[in-house]
Amino acid sequence: IIWLMPIHPIGELNRKGTLGSYYAVKDYKAVNPEYGTMADFDNLVKTAHDLGLKVIIDWVANHSSPDNVWIKDNLDFYTKDSLGNAPIPTIGTDWLDVADLNYDNPKMREAMQDAMIYWVKEHDIDGYRCDVAGMVPLDFWTDTRPKLDAIKEVFMLAEGAETELHEAFNMTYGWPLKDLLLEIASGKKDFTALETYRKEVEEKYTSNDLIMYFTTNHDENSWNYLEADEFGKNRINYAALTYLMGGMPLIYGGQESGLDKQLEFFEKDPIDWGNYQYQDDYKNLINAYKGNEALWNNGDWGNYEFIKTGNDALYFTLSKHNQKIGVFQNYGDSVQYLSEKDLAGFDYSTNLLGNKGQTMDDQGLPLAAHSTLLLKAKQ
Repeated sequence: IIWLMPIHPIGELNRKGTLGSYYAVKDYKAVNPEYGTMADFDNLVKTAHDLGLKVIIDWVANHSSPDNVWIKDNLDFYTKDSLGNAPIPTIGTDWLDVADLNYDNPKMREAMQDAMIYWVKEHDIDGYRCDVAGMVPLDFWTDTRPKLDAIKEVFMLAEGAETELHEAFNMTYGWPLKDLLLEIASGKKDFTALETYRKEVEEKYTSNDLIMYFTTNHDENSWNYLEADEFGKNRINYAALTYLMGGMPLIYGGQESGLDKQLEFFEKDPIDWGNYQYQDDYKNLINAYKGNEALWNNGDWGNYEFIKTGNDALYFTLSKHNQKIGVFQNYGDSVQYLSEKDLAGFDYSTNLLGNKGQTMDDQGLPLAAHSTLLLKAKQ
């Protein structure tokens, strides 16, 4: 699935920075001319579909720009302050460049639904990533979802972690895992915390609920941290966990190229794609993920068994539907050796992450520093 951040024209009134925020939408049924024409967008979607990919677009339903095309004739679409003034920014935020939408107005809801239907029906997109989904009334999403599905079965991603969002959405955000990985990387916690996390997920969510896992995204990169600073030489090891914890992994633009800067949010700030230094790592992770059902969440959590959870080592197994995968990760600066006991029942002649397996010697099977070994169980 390709998730495109907002493609719509950006508002000019109260704009932040030079380009403004793409989350300040001026027209829900148009494309930003700086990106191209509507025909260009249709061609992108068709090309993606021809390649077997899906396309979802970012949807900002909580607020629009204060100069949105709705403002002139539909001021009652917007929230008023205590004095009756509208539009106003979303209360409790510093989003001074947006205007809060009024979901108590049925006509506003109809207009928003109409715009969402438009992109699916007229431009064949495959769903939406919905910005601050938990700030929009849940009944709007539960009412809208079947209307979209009546056109084609869509995929819906909510920017939110509330479990009730799964009433309307396929997938929610895995912020807790991201936070946990940062704590482990900084030494505040060790890998035993992953066992606790897995148990909490299985208690909190149903087995049909998809969780999106990531080590960074556009918000984290721009506002909070640089992936290289937090994960260092183990950035691919931590990325691998987003493929191995029973959710759906996200690759943020630039990760495959070792993005080495925090991108400006309100300015044009191109990604330096360089030599795609991590491209093969991500290809190998994707191929392993797609090819092994034990790594999926398809209505069955499967079984996780943690073998070793130290400061520099994480070994665990995943089992589902008669398939068993062994995960062996070295987070340290020197080689580790896996014993016959560690590897019992696994075929270590081939690493599912693309490179060939190692040969067992007197010390054991060498596991290189900052590397992951993914093995299938012997048949």
